[in-house]
Order: sequence, then structure tokens, then C-alpha cells
Amino acid sequence: MGSPLYDVLLRRAADDLLAGGPTAAVLDGHLDDPGPSALALRMMGGVHALVLAQQAPELARFYPSVSPSGDVAGPPEQACEAFLSTLEAHRDRVREWLHGPPQTNEVGRGAALIGGLMHACAEAPLPVRLVEIGASAGLNLRADRFRIDGEVATYGDPSSPVQLGPAWHGTRPPRATLEIVERYGGDLHPVDVSTREGRLLLTAYVWADQGARLQRLRGAFELASALPAEVRRESAEQTLERTSLANDAWTVVWHSVFQQYLSAEDRASLATRIESLGDEATGRRRFGYLTLEPTRRTPDRNDSPQVAGARGYEFLVTLRTWPGGDERVLGTASGHGIPTTWER
Repeated sequence: MGSPLYDVLLRRAADDLLAGGPTAAVLDGHLDDPGPSALALRMMGGVHALVLAQQAPELARFYPSVSPSGDVAGPPEQACEAFLSTLEAHRDRVREWLHGPPQTNEVGRGAALIGGLMHACAEAPLPVRLVEIGASAGLNLRADRFRIDGEVATYGDPSSPVQLGPAWHGTRPPRATLEIVERYGGDLHPVDVSTREGRLLLTAYVWADQGARLQRLRGAFELASALPAEVRRESAEQTLERTSLANDAWTVVWHSVFQQYLSAEDRASLATRIESLGDEATGRRRFGYLTLEPTRRTPDRNDSPQVAGARGYEFLVTLRTWPGGDERVLGTASGHGIPTTWER
């Protein structure tokens, strides 16, 4: 997925784990964590946080994220010993990052969100009330202010601090005017990016050698400081319970790479509430459910959320609209949202 540094470091960490080295000590007690919980990324986030906080200077020499010029001391293979030494020296600090899901709040996924909203607004040209569950810091609640460049279309202000591109491929999304009149969400552990700690948390979960992702994130911090969006500390069920439909508007519930962190009971509750909101929809009170999740096109009844690429899973951009409950796959994306390839 485009990170030579993490590719090398994780392979070395896997060997070290089997050998009972510092990686084994860090991950002790977590080796039965389910795959979709992204244990490896939680560990890498903890290490990156140490680098960003200038507490792992030997390793920092190999991390482009803290190099003003992007230059590093050598190829990723030369970083391995410093990486393992960091795990050994900061075992407890890294372990603190293993107790919750990664908080990437991946800004590139806004490309899928905007294209999906265009489909909804082409169906009925109404203002949008945007609701995000698993919203993290709510950065994608401002996606209408991003700039999206692609082979098939462009969107947004060319001077936006968030530049997504090349983002759109395949079929051109329908032409539609987006007017977001309300934006809010919820998360069990919302991140306040007005604080240094909040910005550090989100930055740490971006892979350290992916400069474009880091730049997009920093641009989203700038947008967040200028455009309010409420994100409450609450479960997805609580966010949906306080969501109702409004006359002469779309209410669109959105989430991305989120379901894998839910229990089977929580997923069932989410589906029930979505259906309930759909039942309330009318021609004036529209409801949309827009997702970017690892999904199989021909699901099995025993399926549970997985990482794309396993057993036929893809990151599908799916939209369901009411009244009617029509569901369609709009396209596919990468786990980070870019590129998004539209199928309709």
C-alpha cells in the first residue's frame, strides 16, 4: 500500500516476534487480537508518536515525516535495529497505543464521500445534513471544502488546503451542486485537533514515509480550525438515536473503514437503526446511507468485516437511498480513499 519503510520494519518486527525479541514484549497479551483490529498499525502509531515527539532520535533519522527536506539517513533496511531498540527502550509507551483502534481519520476518504453525495444530490437536488459515525476528529465532515482532482472530473476550490489527487478514475460522477447545511458526528474516542495532543495522535497513525497523506492531514487541521463540526463522545448507536430526518433536505449517514471495529451485536443494532431512519423517509425528507468499507460483492451470511484483499473483499463505495431503499455499488477505492474508481 505504498510504504516501503513500514513494509521493511513490519517484516523485521515479525521475525523479531517469532524470535522472542522486543516486539514480543511489546505485543505480549495482544497476540489473540482479531486481524481487523489492526494490531500492527497500533504498534506503528505508538512508535511514530515517539519519533514525532523527538523521543527516538536514532530512529527519527530514517523517518521522512520529521525531515524538513524529506531526506533520510539510509534505506529502510538500515532502520531496523534502531526500530527494535526503540521498542525495547519504550516498551510501556508503545503498549499504551495497543488498547484502542487506530485513529487515522483518513482525509483521502473524502474523495469517496463527495462522489457519493453527488449521486444523492443528482437524485434529488436538496441541501445535505451530513452525519458521520466513527468520526474520529470529524475531518471528513468538511470534505465539501476539499479540492479533488481526477482523470474524469474535478471538484472544489483549487486553493483548498486539502488537495486530493489524482483521486477520481473510471466513470464521471454525476454533476450536482453540494450544499452541506449541517455536519455532526460521534466517536467513542473523539479527537480534538485544536490541541497539540490531538494533532499528534492523528499524525502518528499516518505512515511516516507517505508525505502526501501527511500534507493532506495538515491541510485538514487548517480547515477544521475555520469550519466548526460537532463530534460528541458517544457510540454509533447514540449518534443515530439523536439523528432524525428534516423536511426539504437529505440526511446522509456516512462511515468509512469503521465496521471492523464493531461487535456483531453493534453491527446488527446499526443496521436496525438505519432501516428505521429509512422507513421515515419521504420525497421531501430524504435519507442516504453512504459507506466505504471492506465488503464482498456476493456476501455470505457468515461474513464479518475483514481487511480488503482477503477472500474477495474490496473497499466498496456503497450508497443506499430512501424512500425506496435502493442500494448500489458506486465504485471502489483504496483503504486510504485515493484513488476512487467510479463504476456509475
